[in-house]
Amino acid sequence: MSEQTSTPAISRRILILVGIGIAAVIAVFMGIFVATNDSVRPGTTVSGVAIGGMNPDEAIYVLEESLGAKVNRKLEISVGDQVFEVRPRAAGITLDAQATVAQATNSGFNPLRVVTDLIGSHDIEPVITVDQSALTDSVASIADVVNLNPIEPKLSVTKNKITLAQGSDGLEVDQEALSAQLISAVTQTRSTITAPLKVTPPRVSTTDALNAEKLAEQAVANPVNVSVGEITATIPPETIARALSFTTQGSQLSPELDGAILHASIANQLKRAEQPGRNASFKIVNGSPVVVPSVVGSGVSDGELATAVLGVLSAPENDRNVSVPLGTRDPELTTAEAQQLGINDKLSSFTQKFVYAPYRVTNIGQAAEYVNNKILMPGETFSMNDTIKERTVKNGYTVGTIIGPGGVFEDALGGGVSAATTAVWTAAFFAGMERTDTRAHSLYISRYQPGLEATVAWGVFDMKFTNDSPNAVLIKTKMTNSSMKVTFWGTRQYDSIEADFGERVNIKQPKKIVMTNKQCTPQAGIEGFTITVDRVFINNGEEVIREPMTTIYNAGPKVVCKKKKPKPDILDPEGAEFDNNSPGPSASESASARPKPDKPKKPAN
Repeated sequence: MSEQTSTPAISRRILILVGIGIAAVIAVFMGIFVATNDSVRPGTTVSGVAIGGMNPDEAIYVLEESLGAKVNRKLEISVGDQVFEVRPRAAGITLDAQATVAQATNSGFNPLRVVTDLIGSHDIEPVITVDQSALTDSVASIADVVNLNPIEPKLSVTKNKITLAQGSDGLEVDQEALSAQLISAVTQTRSTITAPLKVTPPRVSTTDALNAEKLAEQAVANPVNVSVGEITATIPPETIARALSFTTQGSQLSPELDGAILHASIANQLKRAEQPGRNASFKIVNGSPVVVPSVVGSGVSDGELATAVLGVLSAPENDRNVSVPLGTRDPELTTAEAQQLGINDKLSSFTQKFVYAPYRVTNIGQAAEYVNNKILMPGETFSMNDTIKERTVKNGYTVGTIIGPGGVFEDALGGGVSAATTAVWTAAFFAGMERTDTRAHSLYISRYQPGLEATVAWGVFDMKFTNDSPNAVLIKTKMTNSSMKVTFWGTRQYDSIEADFGERVNIKQPKKIVMTNKQCTPQAGIEGFTITVDRVFINNGEEVIREPMTTIYNAGPKVVCKKKKPKPDILDPEGAEFDNNSPGPSASESASARPKPDKPKKPAN
């Protein structure tokens, strides 16, 4: 009986022992769990940095101090022969230590993980955050330096030649790929990153460019006949060539025609059919500018003419006929547009006097005529050469005295236009126009204000100023046989603008030259010197801007003729049309005797 009961007892003891063992294991697991829960799992490293067993705050601090500094080490990006440096943090790439620690922190009871914590170690990837806007800006700043835009084909047409310059590929940084490289590289051992590049072809292909060239050849091969009612006018090929241009539109080189050029070539032929209009203009009435209304004309519209001719550019000779209806020809400046230009106040007025001579009256007067009624829009630059045109007989000029090489006076077409140039520039000076490109005479001529005069030379140098005011400016001129008056009209920005003349310094004495040629003319010597003139802008009785302008005048030689001719002892010329010397004259005229700008009336309150 005792043997029969011993077996169950043994089984119970075994079960009790097993239970005790399981409980012990559970207790161990629970002990490990309690010890490690809400802390970093033992054996954890992040890119080699050990944080196992640390509490989260401690682990975050360790990662930011060690790995965070490594992540922010500068990255080098190589593009061709250029190397750029980028700090990851500045590019929006940073270590998120908190998120990194969170993925390595125990949370909840997982027996399998508890076991692995006891017997192993593991490395986790750091969590990297990206500010996409900052990264995009950093990569774009590299691309802005590196990128080479493709060159589009260029087709130019002149009277005698059609020239096609084929395009070429561009090269640009693949910004999306480079951004991915930078993000990946921050956790790696530093090495130079080679930026990925991609080729960007021109929008216009070689084939399309050749097709445009063929069209240009067809366009200028034959004239175009234009029918307007019962009148037929012919536009010659050379006019089509002048009016024709090609611009890139999408993936094509598209032809364009200047309708004004086309119309001008047949205007005489269309006289019987057209009634000319008139642009709005200005006249001065009782000391104020008044708009002279524009008049709408009738005739062929420039736009309609250009469109019609454009349609037959590729047609053969027998099919180059177009019909254009009579319509209205709008003025370039309408009455309403003129009234909005802000031409209301007198800005300045200056009169340049000169000694009467027939050539001076002709040349200065012709220049004054070209300048008169010129309207300069806001931001527009005035060019004296472009305005008064090349000094030729055809353009209304005659031979006069100029300053030639070495400061010796000689005769040439257009002598005297420097008086007109000086008058315009001085008035522009007192009107507050922005100085763009001015050059004084190489020698000082006493009738001019020293440091406040200008000259021009066709094809060599110009006199330019820019209307930097927010309103248009009107230039009016008035001629007499001994003076040219220039007045600027617009909207007054300053109460007054004055010139502050400095002392003449660096005085240079003239040298003596003996000449024996038959064309020799005796010439008195002229001192050279340097002078600075300040332009002073005044508002409410106070100086608000001061602009210094320095001029260097060369010494003019004393010319002695070995065989004298019955000519005056001293020449006092006006022009410097072909003067290649540096700016600058000399002087004997006192400041009180210098010509003054006409004082403008103050605007009404």
